[in-house]
Amino acid sequence: MSFRAVALSGLVPVLLLSACGESRQPPWKAAQPKAAPAAETRYLAAPAVAEAVVAAEGVRLSGQAAARARVMLGTPTGETLSAVADDQGRWSVVAPTPQAVVLYGLFMLDGQRKVNAEGYLVLTPDGRAAELRSGGGARVLATASRPPRILAIDFDRDGGAVVSGVGTAGADLGLRIDRNAGGTAMVSDAGRFALVLMRPLPQGEHEFEVAGEGGEDSVTVAIRRADPLGEAVYRATAVGGGWRIDWRTPGGGVQTTLLTDRRG
Repeated sequence: MSFRAVALSGLVPVLLLSACGESRQPPWKAAQPKAAPAAETRYLAAPAVAEAVVAAEGVRLSGQAAARARVMLGTPTGETLSAVADDQGRWSVVAPTPQAVVLYGLFMLDGQRKVNAEGYLVLTPDGRAAELRSGGGARVLATASRPPRILAIDFDRDGGAVVSGVGTAGADLGLRIDRNAGGTAMVSDAGRFALVLMRPLPQGEHEFEVAGEGGEDSVTVAIRRADPLGEAVYRATAVGGGWRIDWRTPGGGVQTTLLTDRRG
């Protein structure tokens, strides 16, 4: 799997998940969706998580789906959460406070149709949440920021990489890697950016700097190709002030997401 240029809000593939109660298969196991009747072929936007708030009872996740659709979240080990969206498509569910990094698959059931989210949802013990996107940069659930902030760096075994974070909506950003020009990007209307590196990133320690309207930000991280995952779906390790997550993509490759610090 190699990274490709993607729009900041572009769709990405996601592993098909089987619905709890409809199959004996665990919720992480790939399954073929049922054919939709002709009357149900209208476009349905993918379900999404918009906010994750740490509360006394756990992590309250909320987002958007089709009106009255059933929203399902499942882990590779079989735990499931579910909620029913209201008439406006809003849904909310409380996930247990994680003691370790937890990865959820997210999808919704609308009648006989199943629609997968754009990526996997990851929750960390220090209260952060992010959407991991195959072939794209992670979308950390953080508020927009006037000074740009690097929140994640994704890379694959071939050295393809994406730097992503938040900044001032509409602002132009410049990226430098080890003090060399690394590219430019525009922050989306939602206050997010994702900058795809045009050249493979060699292994080793690298300094990433973004600068634009409102200020600048920099992080230094170690880039190391992921070890084989074996039968595991993902592996998470605390590194510095953040997390390294090696995870299996829907295509079978391994992608690494570095959540760069604990500010998210």
